[in-house]
Amino acid sequence: MCRAQLSPRTVGLPESRAPRRVPGLRREEVAQLAGISTDRYTRWEQGRAPVPTSVLATLVRVLHLDDDQRDHLFALAAKVECAPRRRPAQKVQPQLGRLLDELTGTPALVLGRHMDILAWNALAAALLTDFEHIPEKKRNYARLLFTDPGFRVLYPDWRTIARSCVAHLRVEAAQCPGDPELTALVGELSVADADFRQWWAGRQVPYLQVGSKRLSHPVAGDLTLDWDSLTSTADPAQQLVIMTPEPGTPSHDGLRFLASWTAAPYERARDTTA
Repeated sequence: MCRAQLSPRTVGLPESRAPRRVPGLRREEVAQLAGISTDRYTRWEQGRAPVPTSVLATLVRVLHLDDDQRDHLFALAAKVECAPRRRPAQKVQPQLGRLLDELTGTPALVLGRHMDILAWNALAAALLTDFEHIPEKKRNYARLLFTDPGFRVLYPDWRTIARSCVAHLRVEAAQCPGDPELTALVGELSVADADFRQWWAGRQVPYLQVGSKRLSHPVAGDLTLDWDSLTSTADPAQQLVIMTPEPGTPSHDGLRFLASWTAAPYERARDTTA
């Protein structure tokens, strides 16, 4: 919802002088405008109950949604809810693992549900962080992006990348409302980071599936890497993410230098739990 983008004055409600913990309308104010109970509105906003079409139309008016936001709201409401239960831990698909082993000159990692980091190669560890030293249950790209200070230094365009990451998680939340692992991750990051909290509650931004990232690396220098992903047919919730520079550029030379710098024996760590 776009409650954070509105104020009581915008929608014709009297403004209180009491300070607000977060910007925008409160849930009870939206419920009042829509003529429904706060409890019922909260259940609908959190994806815990289906929303009648008539109520959706009312919320479009109350929240001053534009056409794209209206379409997005109706698309979310049309999704079939996933059962709110924990699913078995993901293990990297063997085919992706073998392909990852072959990419010695290209940073690559396998992301699973909710951007969990399932596997990586030596060059990805040298480029981003030593994933081996991160507890397995904490190996999540979104978590690192918002809680590891090193990632803010690594990415000069951190805010752009971070907002795209939030958009990715919102797409997952729309596809599977009530997912307990994702709910826990969103709650953790909302408490840990004010930007995440604001962006999660704010206006939807496009979810990018391909693009370029600028990095400022302490060894390789300034790099611009194009990234893309390959989805596993065996498990569509797993993606092999690869990062490549344009040939003949300083970024290409910098990445080659980083590869030679990390050429000492290194065993790629990944989930091999039976």
